[in-house]
Amino acid sequence: MTYQRLRDLREDYDLNQTEIAKIINMSQTGYSQYETGTNDIPTKILIKLALFYDTSIDYILGLTDEKKLIKEKKKKLKIN
Repeated sequence: MTYQRLRDLREDYDLNQTEIAKIINMSQTGYSQYETGTNDIPTKILIKLALFYDTSIDYILGLTDEKKLIKEKKKKLKIN
């Protein structure tokens, strides 16, 4: 499984792989393996990415096309 949305989100923020890897405290090579689907993304990393991009884990994984969290869901998750 490739994670095309990871690449799309990163590019929407005008970041390269090295920059986003640094933000989530990992190597560029490790991050690249998530985008290409070589390695599955650990839950801890998914959470960091969802918080950084202000989106849901479901969106990152391609389970929904709703990019932004609904405000009511944010309140429940306490992600303001």
